[in-house]
Amino acid sequence: MLGSIVNGIAIVIGSVMGLILKDKFNKPLQDIVTQASGLAVFLLGLNTALTAMQAKDTSPLLYVVSLMIGGIFGQIIDIEARLDKFGNYLEKKFSSSEGGISKGFVNGSLLYCVGSMAILGSFQSGLLGDHTTLFVKSVLDGVISIVFAASMGVGVLLSAVSVFLYEGSLTLLSGLLSPIMTEHVLNEIAVVGGLLIAAIGINILEIKKIRVGNLLPSVLVPIIYCTIFMR
Repeated sequence: MLGSIVNGIAIVIGSVMGLILKDKFNKPLQDIVTQASGLAVFLLGLNTALTAMQAKDTSPLLYVVSLMIGGIFGQIIDIEARLDKFGNYLEKKFSSSEGGISKGFVNGSLLYCVGSMAILGSFQSGLLGDHTTLFVKSVLDGVISIVFAASMGVGVLLSAVSVFLYEGSLTLLSGLLSPIMTEHVLNEIAVVGGLLIAAIGINILEIKKIRVGNLLPSVLVPIIYCTIFMR
């Protein structure tokens, strides 16, 4: 659990710094910083996916099917709407002159929770007691949260709770999944997770609205597939 705790704390510290610096950011400056972070997030996700795709055992068909099946399931239960609803509840609960809590909470939660580093780091933490990946992720998330909080407000800080619960749960569950978390499964997860991170970058840049929340179940499809068909 140490890795997930450090990750949550890093987001809180970065968000507080961003909120403090927010008044020094005029609109044009906020826009360019948001665009820069969107480009960085897009490149990070794309690089993660492309790197994982270089592994000889990854299957293009599997990650395509994973995105389709996961997206259909996510759309049916409408995960993104539920995240928005929870964010709106927090906005009413902790309403202030800042506003926009839902946007910061949803975008922050998705960015910090989606992707191979969160999943791989949590499993490494739980299975091997190695927190290195989550520590590196904490540094990245802390820097990103400064920018996000400055442009999106206090909702980004609240997303630290999502990160702690998500990564902490994966860490605790990792012991049960250890027999099936092969290198092949991890590579397939990395491809899907990287693509979802790139999609978040596209959303931040406002190129096209992609319902990333509804695509989240896609990350689980490779695990289910490999468990059933590759024993």
